[in-house]
Amino acid sequence: MTEKESKQVKMEDVQAKADEKKCPVQKSLVFIEEFLAGPMCGRCFPCSMGIYEARIRTARIVEGTAADEDIETIKKISSHMQVASMCKKGKDTAKYLLEQIDSNEFADHISGVCSSNECIEQIKYIIIPENCTMCGDCLDACRDNAIIGEKKKAYLSGYMPFEIVQKRCTKCGECMKVCKHGAVRLISAKEMAEAETVGA
Repeated sequence: MTEKESKQVKMEDVQAKADEKKCPVQKSLVFIEEFLAGPMCGRCFPCSMGIYEARIRTARIVEGTAADEDIETIKKISSHMQVASMCKKGKDTAKYLLEQIDSNEFADHISGVCSSNECIEQIKYIIIPENCTMCGDCLDACRDNAIIGEKKKAYLSGYMPFEIVQKRCTKCGECMKVCKHGAVRLISAKEMAEAETVGA
């Protein structure tokens, strides 16, 4: 066996890497990227052109910037690949993508919900003011300086309540881990948008 052959990525390895994720959309994106990086030969049109477009569309869904049209396009690309790809690798990739799309998770992502909470653009951490004791544990734990507010001091009032600045938050979840009072909550982007609409 040559060095080149020993380094070849097998389709089993591609699927194993994708299956480490829980979210079907994340699984699909990882599968596509691993397929492009390894087994894809690029000798036929359905794979060499279609799979790159599928990656762009799937990434949009992960990022929360997609529309229903993106799901339909991925379905069309996968259906064409399943029929017209010259090798089993392309057909297997198409089959995997179609199986993931059938889970309805893709449609949920369009509305701002990742049920597995793996797509960071689809989740938000917020602080519930009535549960917050202003102990400052979340403030100390946040390495991204995404939490603003003041720790409570005895005999003083007029504190600025704790709040998570969404544009700074990297969704690491450390604030929720250290909060002893259940003041930090994980919500979907859809819930956040609905709350902002009500508060407007």
